[in-house]
Amino acid sequence: MAPPTSQPWPTELRLRKDRRILHVAFDDGQAFDLSAELLRVRSPSAEVQGHSPDERKTVAGKQEVAILEVVPIGNYAVRLVFDDMHSTGIFSWDYLLDMGRNQDGYQRDYLDELASKGLRRTR
Repeated sequence: MAPPTSQPWPTELRLRKDRRILHVAFDDGQAFDLSAELLRVRSPSAEVQGHSPDERKTVAGKQEVAILEVVPIGNYAVRLVFDDMHSTGIFSWDYLLDMGRNQDGYQRDYLDELASKGLRRTR
């Protein structure tokens, strides 16, 4: 029987000085620089995601958003506090790993969604 596989575990979370990039490194060697903008607009909070896919919100005007605080939640996640006062998203390690692995596609989807709704990244 094969040993159980486990998801990579974070070894480093570092907020850049400008507070617009969260660097996340994992024990399997993967490392990602995640923009505050993408983290904010894809926040796992109910405020953004809704309670079903139909309720998901398109968040515009967040190109200049910054992360004020990274708050540990147990040993499984962090809560990010953004300078627009959004702070209800709990970012699990799995969520951050998925964001890192798929950020280019998520960014494209976000830009397409903004364009289709006539919204902008800037305020």
